[in-house]
Formats: sequence, C-alpha cells, structure tokens
Amino acid sequence: MQNVTCNHHIFTPSKVVCIGRNYVEHIHELHNEIPESMVVFNKPNSAITNTLIHDQDETRFEAEICFLIQDNRLYGVGVGLDLTRANLQNYLKQKGLPWERAKGFNNSAVLSPFIPLHSSLQSLRMSLHVNDVLRQNATYDLMIYKPDVMLQEIQTFMHLEDGDIIMSGTPKGVGNYHTGERFTCRLYSNETLLLKQEWVVQ
Repeated sequence: MQNVTCNHHIFTPSKVVCIGRNYVEHIHELHNEIPESMVVFNKPNSAITNTLIHDQDETRFEAEICFLIQDNRLYGVGVGLDLTRANLQNYLKQKGLPWERAKGFNNSAVLSPFIPLHSSLQSLRMSLHVNDVLRQNATYDLMIYKPDVMLQEIQTFMHLEDGDIIMSGTPKGVGNYHTGERFTCRLYSNETLLLKQEWVVQ
C-alpha cells in the first residue's frame, strides 16, 4: 500500500478522489463542455507515488492543489500531478467508456508531502514551473467548485476514509513531459510560501 505524510504522520489513502473540469480556461483548452454538475473520478491507492516517471509520450501532466482528509474534514493541503494518458482518454470518452485505463494507472497520482491546513481556503494558490518556465497557476477564485463544496458533494454519495485525498482539478497549461525535465510546484497562502516540491522526471 502507498502512503503519504502530513506533519510527520503517515496516512494510507484508500483512494484519491479527483475533480475534473474545475477551471474554465482548462475546459476551453481541451475543447470540453462546461459540466452541469461536478465531475468526479477516482484513482486507486496503487496510483500514488512521490516519483515522477515518464510513462508514454502522450501522457499529460496536470498540476493540482490537493487536500488530505481526516475526520471527514479538510485536514492537510499539498500539491500533486494528475497524470493522464491523453489519447487513450479521448478514445474512451468518444466511446462512452470509463476512464480508469487513462487516469488510474500505476504512478499516475504524483503527490508531495502534506502540511496541516491552517490557512484560509480563499488564500490558497499554486504555481507549476517546468524547467523554470511557468506552466500553470491555480487560485481559489479560478475554481468553479470550491474545496468545501467538493467535500460536501463527494460525501453525498461516497464515504471518505482518513487519509483519502481530494485532487481539486487543474488550471490551463497542461502538457506532455519528458525524461530529465524538472518540475517545481509551489503552494502559497496569499504571498507566503507554504510548500515547495520538486520532481525530476525519471
């Protein structure tokens, strides 16, 4: 089983709950429709890793603000990469088939350590640089569904275990990646840096 850490405590998530199409400009860049309700899909525990591995040339990175659940609340916050086999996902969507083969494969949820969530949700923002070039920028204001709304909606149909993770969706700027590239993801509360995570693609 794959684990994550928060404040030196070890958690074993039963699942990663992902929110799709939560940023309007990202919806537009992939030529998708704005959904009438929140899009939710899961990644299994086996998808969790702290190492960014080159999967396939068509695999796409999607940086996200992530939340760790404890006692049915947003307990910790971190950053992560939702890896997507893009061509396969497009094929599955066209056929009306589930996305697990494109979204839930091994090592497809690349996660930082988590820190306790003491900052206001409204103050959170994230940036992703690839080889020192800014690629993605996420803020609370840009989210269609805010983190507390995500939590409430998920809990209407799915129980969240302690250690489960919510990936809150990705802003515009997603793309493919290659071995040797350096990813630097930063999480802020307003202008205060809360967390910096670096990955070099293996």
